[in-house]
Amino acid sequence: MKFNQPLTNQDLAQMHQKLKDRPEHKIVANAVMSNGINKTATNAQVLAKLNHTFSIDIPTGTVANQKHSGRCWLFSILNTLRHQFATQYKVKDFELSQSYLFFWDKIERANIFYDRMIALAGRPASDREVEFYLSSPGTDGGQWAMAAALVQKYGVVPRETFPETAVTEDTSDLDMLLNRKMRHDAMKLRELVNRGATDAEINNLKQQYMDEIYRITGQSVGVPPEKFDLEYRDDDKKYHLDRGLTPKDLYAKYIGVDLDQYVVLTNSPDKKYGELYALPSQDNVEGGKQIEFLNESMDQLKEAAIKQLQAGETIWFGNDVLQQMDRQKGILDSELFLHDELFGINTKMSKAERLEYHEAEVSHAMTLTGVDVVNDQPIKWKVENSWGPKIGDKGYFVMADNWMDDYTYEVVVKKEFLRDETKKVLDKAPIMLEPWDSLE
Repeated sequence: MKFNQPLTNQDLAQMHQKLKDRPEHKIVANAVMSNGINKTATNAQVLAKLNHTFSIDIPTGTVANQKHSGRCWLFSILNTLRHQFATQYKVKDFELSQSYLFFWDKIERANIFYDRMIALAGRPASDREVEFYLSSPGTDGGQWAMAAALVQKYGVVPRETFPETAVTEDTSDLDMLLNRKMRHDAMKLRELVNRGATDAEINNLKQQYMDEIYRITGQSVGVPPEKFDLEYRDDDKKYHLDRGLTPKDLYAKYIGVDLDQYVVLTNSPDKKYGELYALPSQDNVEGGKQIEFLNESMDQLKEAAIKQLQAGETIWFGNDVLQQMDRQKGILDSELFLHDELFGINTKMSKAERLEYHEAEVSHAMTLTGVDVVNDQPIKWKVENSWGPKIGDKGYFVMADNWMDDYTYEVVVKKEFLRDETKKVLDKAPIMLEPWDSLE
């Protein structure tokens, strides 16, 4: 058989005839063209089986809304922290400022980007690693450890203290500007290094660029407060006031969660289980918490997640939310859309194959707040999203256990909920992943 051949009129005529010869052709075409692919392929049986009742259901308040931004990873970690504050201090709808961590992420991310560009100045711009960093230096996306690093360094503030702005609610303009500026700055820093400039000259130019990043971010998002007053009325209508707190004071005094006691338990079957992996290319804080993944089977992820929910604590989890999702109904099920059956094709791939062939990605972070366990087996999971209360059940989704298996890649759990043999893996030196790894 010959390859690299142009399509001929005979080829096109054969394809056309084969389509016409399919007995279901006209019915499928009419249905799809009238209703769209997903509506036509929707599996009605899935809609019937996923109700909103869970045997383990942690009480939580109104969902947050990230709007037109890629800050889900920040919303999810702050959801887990605010849930603990809400439970302890009886403030159901308390919310921490996502804009506050977003501000510091922009500053820290610029700093580490410039350092990488200086360190890699000897490589051409076409080098794969340099290209990776240049692809989106001002992006919004992130990992759990990146959010944890920001919390550990800068603390947290209430949402009212550092509220949303037009820019945080739609970050597209800021992302575009920062991407352009940081690429320009990378070019100039690399040129300076390659001309043999002194360390002082290079650092002076980097500091100039950092000042400009701070100015852009401060004038777009606001400048975070050094001190503030915590003022709230609890669910029993009792008034509380604590004056002169710093962001780190608030975290230490009112939340106090030791983020170093948590681990990102990952299911990435394209890699060996029982290993610790690191992704240094995505670390965002120089000297801060590093991104690490403990790779294990889905049985272990679900076992640890259920234990943490039983203990009354919600869970950050990374997933591929755009797969098999009904956004408006708030449903996640691997059999929601019967695309193969509708068109008579086969697109089945294993989880490992999807990761290897770029069909899978960790595209979103949400929060597990409940699970329905029947005969010691999880049937469905309750998910707090960050897309506002007008979708799903007041912003909450129902996730079938098959979707958990297929499209969930990370859960952040306390080390105490791991199996004993799994804990021992944490003592290993991590295996370094390439910047373009499937978990990036």
